[in-house]
Amino acid sequence: MTVKQLRAFLAVAHTLSFAQACERLHLSQSALSLTIKALEEGLGGRLFSRTTRAVSLTPEGEALLPLARRLLADWDNAEDELRQRFTLQQGRVALASMPSFAGNLLPAVLRTFSDRYPSISVTVHDVINEQVMEMVRDGQVEIGIAFEPEPSMPLSFAPLYSDRFVAVVPAGSPLASEAEVAWEALLGQPFITLQRPSTVRFMLEETLRQRGRALSVQYESHQLATVGRMVASGLGVSAVPALCRAQMLELGACCVALRDPVIERPVGILTKPGHELSVAAQAIADTLRAAGAYPGEGRHRQNH
Repeated sequence: MTVKQLRAFLAVAHTLSFAQACERLHLSQSALSLTIKALEEGLGGRLFSRTTRAVSLTPEGEALLPLARRLLADWDNAEDELRQRFTLQQGRVALASMPSFAGNLLPAVLRTFSDRYPSISVTVHDVINEQVMEMVRDGQVEIGIAFEPEPSMPLSFAPLYSDRFVAVVPAGSPLASEAEVAWEALLGQPFITLQRPSTVRFMLEETLRQRGRALSVQYESHQLATVGRMVASGLGVSAVPALCRAQMLELGACCVALRDPVIERPVGILTKPGHELSVAAQAIADTLRAAGAYPGEGRHRQNH
């Protein structure tokens, strides 16, 4: 039973006239008769009683009539919904983002996206970098925004820009007036950072370890906002991705460029290899790329 056959059946059932049904459907009488015959043969019996003067529904045809109406209504609704999704007139998309991006750059991107596609609903999962990767890998979200994963992670990564770590110091600290600060000077102060398994914490510790230095942590927290407030209160210093600069300033801390070593890592869009994005998710990815400061073309990498 096909949609074409059901439309032909309803046209004849409503008009009780093959001639009028042909006009409605823009079909020849022979084509309409063949369509109805194929439907009847497929179902195993006659749906119409035909005489030279009249057409009427058989009991089985009467039983099919409300079913055919519901089936075609559902089909038309589904067709309309998909058409609206493809044209971004409706839809829903879920993404995961590390907090440093979600709380600083993502709102402006979503504002642009919402202006263009006001009928698309967006769910943002503001989770740590590791959870972003897990949610993309497990199919809980279509796209993620995170630091570039290790080669062992089975994810595709398209970079947006490279983020460099900056020092976060109290406003009254002598370091606040410097143009840039060496790590040696920063490590001489009580250090505040995110708790493990934060990627930010891991990157700092690993980079310093490779240079024979250790990160001696005095205070730690799960939230960047708490780290910023601790620094602003004079409890110590920290280092965060540069995209958090505005957030740290709002909390009352100062940000200074860091050197010896410079620590940076690409930030970009994570997707599941082999998974085609929905039209809405692709539109968000395109909006992110258009807003990103990454100077080159997005790379696509698949790790297995």
